Amino acid sequence: MAGSAGILFVLAGLAALVLYTLAPPPVSGGEATLRFIADHENSYIAQQVLWLVPSLFGLVVFVALLVALFAASPSLAVLGFAVGAASWTALLAVPVTSEGTLSLVYLSDQYRAASDDAARSSFVAAAEALVAQNNTVSLAGVLTPLGVLLISLPMIRGALPHWAGWLGIATGALGVVSEALRFSTSTLYTAYGPLLWVWFAVVGISLLRLPRRGDASRPPHSGPLSASEEQRTA
Repeated sequence: MAGSAGILFVLAGLAALVLYTLAPPPVSGGEATLRFIADHENSYIAQQVLWLVPSLFGLVVFVALLVALFAASPSLAVLGFAVGAASWTALLAVPVTSEGTLSLVYLSDQYRAASDDAARSSFVAAAEALVAQNNTVSLAGVLTPLGVLLISLPMIRGALPHWAGWLGIATGALGVVSEALRFSTSTLYTAYGPLLWVWFAVVGISLLRLPRRGDASRPPHSGPLSASEEQRTA
């Protein structure tokens, strides 16, 4: 399940990116944002859901990593899980992404239904506040790469491929810097985003393979001896 969650994390992000490319929402302006949502409501809702749902998948992956890496380094595994889980939980508790929020859909509907300029102005002002929040560096955004960095440290000597741990360390370090400088140096973020997806895909595949490794380490089945084995033991 956890391995599949890692793959679904990537697929949901890619689907959201496709929708964003086809209909990118405005990055500023409350009224422009409300008008855009009114014209692209289904696409906008789908984008927000696809940006937020991966938080559930990320949480599942980090729980699995805690279990898989606890023996390698209990303290780092717990610390990485705690930070990563905090980031995913924060995104679910306050469903605001850098690309918008579902709350703007409600404001857009009210804006369209408003009968006078005064009412529309109030909805525009509320939208301006939410857009400004979207364009502000959030703690949850910084915690995500920090969690990846911390949970990858025990990975370099744990049950998962060690190179995946080094990939996670590089991804997490780049992510912390790019999240902190996201709205001033967007180039770093364009590198961090794909790296994060690659790391989740690698971790997801590695988690799916873990049971096979476990089966390989089990002692052979003690069933009835074959004819050739009986001859050797006779």
